[in-house]
Order: sequence, then C-alpha cells, then structure tokens
Amino acid sequence: QAQLVESGGGLVQAGGSLRLSCAFSGSTYDINVLGWYRQAPGKQRELVAAISKGGVTNHVDSVKGRFTISRDNANNIVYLQMNNLKPEDTAVYYCNAGHWWNERGDYWGKGTLVTVSS
Repeated sequence: QAQLVESGGGLVQAGGSLRLSCAFSGSTYDINVLGWYRQAPGKQRELVAAISKGGVTNHVDSVKGRFTISRDNANNIVYLQMNNLKPEDTAVYYCNAGHWWNERGDYWGKGTLVTVSS
C-alpha cells in the first residue's frame, strides 16, 4: 500500500499561481506513473497531468502552457505548478499513483481544494 498526501491548495485570484505538492510513502517500489486529477462540482474527475518515473510528461490541452508537472524521485514528491489560473480551474485536485501509463493508478490522495476567484 502507498499513501499520498497533497498540500498547497487555497484561494487565489484569476491570473495567480499555486504549487501543489504530493508526498507519497509506503510500498512505492511499483509506482511508475504519478498524476494529478481534478474534480469540479457536478463534474467527473479528469486527468490534468501525468509524469513517468523517467520524466515523460503529459498535460491535457486545457492546461498546456499554464501548468507543469514535475517529480522528485529521491524524496518521493510530485508537484503541479499552476500559473495563470482561471476560474474554471476551480476544483478539488487529487494526486494519483500507479504503474501503467494511460491508466489511473490504484492509489489516491484525499485531495486539496483550489479556488480561483474572478
């Protein structure tokens, strides 16, 4: 079992920036892919960005050029730098960990709320 703990959410004005962090621990030997997902009220949870252990990244079109995912393998932390935030980015952001690319992993954090005011 792996445990994931997110931090860094909060309230920010449109155009502002936040950096989310996710620390993972426990049985991490088979974790290859780390991802950030988000879920806005009344909507399904959706992928925001993912990164492999080797550093290959994927960002969905709606955040390209604004968000950047990165990871610190030595310290088991994954980050999501979010710049030029928009009100439509408001959601609970979840960290996800798993083995296979293009699949949701088995491990989830509890989420951190990001609220962007206009």
